[in-house]
This record gives sequence, C-alpha cells and structure tokens, in this order.
Amino acid sequence: MYLYQPSSGYAYNSDSIFLYDFIATFKPKGKLLDVGCGVGIISLLLTRDFDTKTSIIDKQEIMLKYAKHNYQLNNLEVNAILEDFVHFNENENEKFDYVISNPPFYDQNVIQSQNEHLNIARYAQHLPIDSFIAKVKKILKPRGRFIFCYDAKQVDKLLYTLISYKINPEQIRFVHSKIDRDSKLVMISARMNSKSMMKVLPPLIVFDEKNNYNSEAKKAFVQAKTNSIKGDY
Repeated sequence: MYLYQPSSGYAYNSDSIFLYDFIATFKPKGKLLDVGCGVGIISLLLTRDFDTKTSIIDKQEIMLKYAKHNYQLNNLEVNAILEDFVHFNENENEKFDYVISNPPFYDQNVIQSQNEHLNIARYAQHLPIDSFIAKVKKILKPRGRFIFCYDAKQVDKLLYTLISYKINPEQIRFVHSKIDRDSKLVMISARMNSKSMMKVLPPLIVFDEKNNYNSEAKKAFVQAKTNSIKGDY
C-alpha cells in the first residue's frame, strides 16, 4: 500500500502501525470513525483489511487532503470531515461501531514545537482527554468500541475518565521500546455499556538487546505493507 505524507513536519510513526495491529485483533466491521486521522494511515489499513464503512475527521485541512488522496490512490472509499472533533456535530442516525484514534497526547507543559502542524498533531491541549472522551460517548453505538493509544504516564486519568463516561476499558496493552525501559505508550480498547473486567495483556516489547525489532513488532510492519512517499501540496 502506497501513501503520501509531508516531506517535512508531521509524519506517522511506529505507534500508528502498532495501533493498527492492535485494532485488527478485534476484526472491526460496520461504521468506523478515525479521529485526528492525519494522513489516514490507521483507518486506511483497516479499510483495506476489513469490511468497514469508514469516516475520517481532522481539523487540519492539509492533513485531510493527504488522507483523501491516499484513499483515492488505493481505490478505497472514505467520508472525510474537516472539523475539530470536540465541535463535531453528532447525529443520532450517524453513530459508529468503532471510534479509533492516535490523538495528540504530549503534555502541554513541555517545550513545544513551533511548527503549527506538528504542534496540533502532538500536544494534548488540542484535544483534552475529558472533551475527547465525552464526545466519543455521544457518537458510539450502544455496544460500540473505542480503541486508541495514549501516553502511558497518563493511564490513570484515561481509565478514570473512560469509566466516568461508562465506556468500560476491556483490554489494555503497554508498549515498551525495550524490556528494561519504562512504557511510553499504552493501547486501550474500551466498550460502551460493557461489564467485563479489564484484561491487562502482555506488553509489546519493540526491540531486542541488539536493537533489532522483536518478532511481533516485525510482524506488524509486514502485515501493514506500507510504502511511504514524501511529497507536498
């Protein structure tokens, strides 16, 4: 699969590939919304592999242009929405079976990038946790799933907020760059109105002691089969 992304500034990374691989274990089908889609990498791969009716939303016009082009390039259909997700005008007849996202999650108190597109893509003030989950609650179907990744250091706030909005976290998986390193990324699958106890999955360890990808990480890249092309609008 070929996809375009900017030659400088925002670019997808391994987080997106690992999240795609995590979501794929749920075999998504039905109506799917990719929040803060960027160049469309995650939902593009899921639309290729599964029977979904896909919508994407991003508040950056340039990112949405890349995403729409990537869908056209790969002969896949998508409904593209240019809007800030917090202000997304939900429709009672347009609820989703799956909401997925690799949202901006870096703490706003760190030194921030001065590049506007990078700043919006990275820092949590552009999509605060409470506002984010509150909106997800409004657009999920009664048994819909919300699957996303986030900063592992904020997992306590994530779980508290999900439970507060009755979107029950069912599965959680931490990603570690190496087995002896702290986790910087967590992937969570939560479900509306679920009463299941949360399952903490074995961690995903990305690199071995020789800095080579471990077998599971390598398999995710093989499954994705992406070829990135740098280009500018």
